[in-house]
Amino acid sequence: METLEAIFNRRSIRNYTEEEVTDSEINILLKAAFSAPTAANTQPWEFVVISEKEILGKIRDKLLFARYNAPLGIVVCGNMKYAFKSQDKDLWICDCSAAIQNMLLAATDIGLASVWIGIYPIKSKIETIQKLIDLPEHVKPLGMVYFGHGAYQEAGRCRYNEKAVYWQKYDPDRKHRTKDKPVKGHY
Repeated sequence: METLEAIFNRRSIRNYTEEEVTDSEINILLKAAFSAPTAANTQPWEFVVISEKEILGKIRDKLLFARYNAPLGIVVCGNMKYAFKSQDKDLWICDCSAAIQNMLLAATDIGLASVWIGIYPIKSKIETIQKLIDLPEHVKPLGMVYFGHGAYQEAGRCRYNEKAVYWQKYDPDRKHRTKDKPVKGHY
C-alpha cells in the first residue's frame, strides 16, 4: 500500500474479530512508532504492549471510553525523565502523538484495524491506566491504541474543509464549523 493510500483509508474501527495480532505485526507497529520524529531527538516515549485478556478486560471494565473487544492494546507513554524540563516540557505530547499516528497508518497498511483512545490530560484516566499497568508517576500515558482484525470495514474518507484553511494569515471573521456530526454510541 502506498503512503497516501494508507492515510486516506485509515478509519477508527470499534469492533474486532477474535483473531490475534501476530508478533510480526506487533513488531511492525512498534518499528513504525519508533520511526516517528521527536523534538530535538528526545525520544521520551515508552510503549506498553497488552495482549493478555485479563489486563485488557480490566481496562475495559474501568474505562468507559475503552470498551472495545480488540485483542491488542498498546499504551503510548511519555517518560518525564527523558522529556524536556524547560518551557518545552510538553513537547512529549507531540512526540507520542506522532508515534501513535505512525502506528495507525502502519496498521492500515498491513491490514489491521485500529482505534486511538485518548487518556492524557484527563487526570482520572491517567491515574486509572497508571494503576492498571503499574506505571510509575513519572511515566504519563498519552493514549492507548487498540489493534486487531476488524469485524467490519469502513470506506476511507477525507474531511477536507477549505473553510478551515487560511492562506498567509488567519481570518478571525471566517466561520468553519462544518464537520461530521458526533456518532453516538462510541462510548
